[in-house]
Amino acid sequence: MITENLPDDLSLPALLLDLDAFDQNCKMIAEKANGKTIRIASKSIRSVPVLKRIFESNEVFKGLMCYSPYEAIFLAEQGFDDILLGYPCWDPEALAQIAALNGAGKQITCMVDSMEQIRHLNKISEKVNGLIFVCIDVDMSTTFGSLHFGVRRSPLKTENDVIRLAMVIKDSPNLKFLGVMGYEAQIAGVGDRLPSQQVKNHVVTMLKKKSIHTIKRRRERIVRALEKEGLKPVLVNGGGTGSLNTTSKEECVTELTAGSGFYSPLLFDYYRDFHFKPALFFALQVVRKPASNIYTCLGGGYIASGPHGKDKVPQPVYPPGGKLLSFEGAGEVQTPVYYERETLEIGDPIIFRAAKAGEICERFDEILCVDQQQVVDRYLTYRGEGKCFL
Repeated sequence: MITENLPDDLSLPALLLDLDAFDQNCKMIAEKANGKTIRIASKSIRSVPVLKRIFESNEVFKGLMCYSPYEAIFLAEQGFDDILLGYPCWDPEALAQIAALNGAGKQITCMVDSMEQIRHLNKISEKVNGLIFVCIDVDMSTTFGSLHFGVRRSPLKTENDVIRLAMVIKDSPNLKFLGVMGYEAQIAGVGDRLPSQQVKNHVVTMLKKKSIHTIKRRRERIVRALEKEGLKPVLVNGGGTGSLNTTSKEECVTELTAGSGFYSPLLFDYYRDFHFKPALFFALQVVRKPASNIYTCLGGGYIASGPHGKDKVPQPVYPPGGKLLSFEGAGEVQTPVYYERETLEIGDPIIFRAAKAGEICERFDEILCVDQQQVVDRYLTYRGEGKCFL
């Protein structure tokens, strides 16, 4: 793990990648493929050199899942191919560029879950005499009585919902149907080992177990229905890092998706069924000492997205024993850290972990690659490339 033994002339704040831990995470994720390929979720990485390092680590990694159409275009221009947009896109300019790139030999696949989106894609593709590959997003949330367990994504829940859209795509001259995606967020993205929340953990674990069977049956029915209509999907995408163990066992799934596990941020400490190695850190510099046991760092307010709570706040991890102040937390311009016994000097670094993975990369131009406590390389983030994908 990265400690405070960093070069004295290192400019802080800095984003740090522990290469040994990262490479081990790549290996552990690859081992969970169970004969399938793994698509990399770029939103959790946000760095071209890091994406390349993952692909070079194992042949099981194939394709990208992007969160923005302009990100997909940018990555295609960087030489990547087989890019799946994880979310529907309406932007006419971006879609026209995608249709043209596909017409020239690239494969960027757009996500749909409605007739309106299909008509829109076909109209734009026809206008530029291009081609748009299409994937249908299927809802994988589950309900238990009045409880909705999952995220609010696609309105498509049944095989009939999917067939209806797939047939329209098939009959659209400038579109090509590739397959379906179902993201089981309630398995992949919900922790079940949260500190001091034993009752909630028990309930979440129980709901996860019940959801797994429902998801498997739903996906099987949809794939069989498509095959019966002569629309055998080329890709059946499922999962996230948090559900690799279960999704990889589904026979109808052709590929998995993983992203956050490569960096293993704080939220991954709260999963019961798997453990990866913390690999991405950021270092802040102590710039003043307002009290005997409080060391105030410059910057640090890198709060993760999602429902607001303590689990979305970065935490100091080295030197060990540091605690954020409850009335200040991680601040926009300063972050005070309390230590009961540690003695630090002005100018010393304090090392933190962010709650989520790729979002922290939006704060830094580069990732400093550390091996044996030495900076051995520097990887540009999207921000360092002058890109910001909203």
